[in-house]
Amino acid sequence: MNDSAHPSDPNSLLAATRLQADPRVQQARQLLLEALAEHQAGMDQVSGPKPELTENYQQQLDLFSKLRGGAMYFPYISSGLGNGPYVELNDGSVKLDMITGIGVHGFGHSHPALVSAGIDAAMSDTVMQGNLQTSGPAVEMCDLLVEIATETGSSLEHCMLTTSGAMANENALKIAFQKNFPADRILAFENCFCGRTITLSNITDRPGYRVGLPETAKVDYLPFFDWQDPEGSLQRTMETLEEHVARHPGKHAILWMELIAGEGGYYPGTETYFKTLCQRAKELNIAIICDEVQTFGRTNRAFAFQHFQLDALVDIVTVGKITQVCATLFSEDYKPKPGLVSQTFTGSSWAILAGLTIVRGLIAGGHFNQDAAQSKNVQLHDYFVAGIKKIEQQYPGSLKGPHGFGGMVAVTPFDGSLDVAKELAFLLYDAGLMSFIAGGDPYRVRFLMPLGVTQHSHIDQACEILQSVVAKMAANRPA
Repeated sequence: MNDSAHPSDPNSLLAATRLQADPRVQQARQLLLEALAEHQAGMDQVSGPKPELTENYQQQLDLFSKLRGGAMYFPYISSGLGNGPYVELNDGSVKLDMITGIGVHGFGHSHPALVSAGIDAAMSDTVMQGNLQTSGPAVEMCDLLVEIATETGSSLEHCMLTTSGAMANENALKIAFQKNFPADRILAFENCFCGRTITLSNITDRPGYRVGLPETAKVDYLPFFDWQDPEGSLQRTMETLEEHVARHPGKHAILWMELIAGEGGYYPGTETYFKTLCQRAKELNIAIICDEVQTFGRTNRAFAFQHFQLDALVDIVTVGKITQVCATLFSEDYKPKPGLVSQTFTGSSWAILAGLTIVRGLIAGGHFNQDAAQSKNVQLHDYFVAGIKKIEQQYPGSLKGPHGFGGMVAVTPFDGSLDVAKELAFLLYDAGLMSFIAGGDPYRVRFLMPLGVTQHSHIDQACEILQSVVAKMAANRPA
């Protein structure tokens, strides 16, 4: 590209545009991607560690555990290279990653499109973007999220980027509290997960997560939807809501909702349940916030609130994980006053470019469709569920469920105790399949597929590993 070739294109006047189009840059990109493909070749199966690397690897694990003040959950330090759902560790082993950093790596490991985005980011003028310094891709990312959010009728016309899901949630709380001042209470679901900052830990319904922390939020909990008793659970939720409202009249500022309970165990609600609850909240002038840090990109619609047809009801929505850079979307009614939401860092240049690549890639790949049966996310879910059910048929009582929706799958292993869930998760890890636990009474083992790269063959291999581990666990249990 040069100015004379495109005299009517204002971008051709930019030195940055000419740099990106420089043949030397394009040649370097091509060489890097060719080298990546060459070294990924053959990384398409689970394999064990290399004996000559195990001692040094253990030293790395011990050092990192000491530095961070506690052992890692899994003994996992990556080499920095992977291939789709496969990832190489520093001991030379290769794992099949079906938890993806708890939903972060939507395109798996070392995806060439994300590496290419990283090359563009490396050519950018700054590593981090923020309140005072923003580049074009940040504008594109906000515009894309707003375009998707409003395409089915929501009023989420504004978007603020941020570095983490926790910060996106913090911003949502500040925006809602400011708008609804002096109301200062929050309604949230039992067993919810909101985050781990001081305030978010107070909302998260896990007492162990806030041991020793001061109380920074006034939270009243509502029973969540019970799929085994839909009408009864809706009645209990509404009755509890009215009890809280009567006890604290005019004091509730926020209704905080996970539409599919993530860490709570992958329990989805229903359209009727959420609409009934939200309509009452609207009557009470309570802000409706949907925490979609985990669910964004994983149902048959980009946003889970669209799947449940809550477009006309939501006021604020947070996204993260799969988007790489996180965001808070809000309506005009909840636009904050100057100074309330402002950050030195809103995201790295690579995270923003990678987020654009992933969201656009999921759209182009057919992952979202109003007809759930036509959504690739739902198709992958159904295929995985079918494989799990075959294992359950072979070993009755071993994998109850499965639960979840779209790119979220969870099973209750055997008696659903924490010890058994951990046993299954760690045995799967040792066998080469990565998962994680969720829920509580019962506990579950969950999977978050790298949706942009997962094929049926990957799910088949995951089910083979799962079947072999379940067989061993079943053999060690009383008849």
